[in-house]
Amino acid sequence: MREPQPDWLSSRLSRDHVADYKPFVFVDGEGVRCSLYVSGCLFACEGCFNEAAWSFRYGTPYTAVLEDRILTDLAHESVQGLSLLGGEPFLNTGVCLQVTRRLRAELGHARDVWAWSGYTFEELLAASADKVELLGMLDVLVDGPFTLAERDLTLPFRGSRNQRVLDVPASLRAGEAVAWQAQTAGPAHSS
Repeated sequence: MREPQPDWLSSRLSRDHVADYKPFVFVDGEGVRCSLYVSGCLFACEGCFNEAAWSFRYGTPYTAVLEDRILTDLAHESVQGLSLLGGEPFLNTGVCLQVTRRLRAELGHARDVWAWSGYTFEELLAASADKVELLGMLDVLVDGPFTLAERDLTLPFRGSRNQRVLDVPASLRAGEAVAWQAQTAGPAHSS
């Protein structure tokens, strides 16, 4: 595994490609999700489930047509939210910020946003402005690199014991990581 630095910029690395888009899934967070898998990751975690998406050129370019489809799918009443996976979302902030800004503009907080990152909350909080902005768009962050030696398939929403599932708004208010608690129904925040 490599250790990408929080100051490595998406604008220098990302090629604005997506590895995949999967609407109406049940595995990438709580409830029915629309999952966007961005291309490009420098962590190279041993045992990664999506090794093909390490390349910043993998997949296809992100387009307005795809963005329109994502927003149409997110507007469906059964969908709880958007999941950003990869690759590494925080090394692909151009794509991730574009879709989350539009989501917030059109649907407010009627849909939640989850992201998985090899970076920790603390690293992101002290990182470049684009990473901090994306962090602020999230409701839930699963942080930390996947560590094969700590793999635990019984953990909800994460693959290894070192990873945390965090409530981002509560963490930002507290200035430290706050564990996420499952909601009983609906999105994490109302509009």
